[in-house]
Amino acid sequence: MKPIIIKMIKTFLLTGLIYAVAIAGYDYFSGNEFKLGKFIFNASFFGLIMALISRKDYKKQNSSKENQ
Repeated sequence: MKPIIIKMIKTFLLTGLIYAVAIAGYDYFSGNEFKLGKFIFNASFFGLIMALISRKDYKKQNSSKENQ
């Protein structure tokens, strides 16, 4: 696999899960019940956004290294 794909997958999983757990914890302590659908949506949406941003940064860093 290409390094950029591995970086995107790691970023997707790590940031998505951390964000979803934080939001689920906040809901729990606020007195709301745990909703699996909301948890999955939060993890996948936030993880996807962060993976795309990470991809852009990775490409930018590699293109600047090639130009030097």
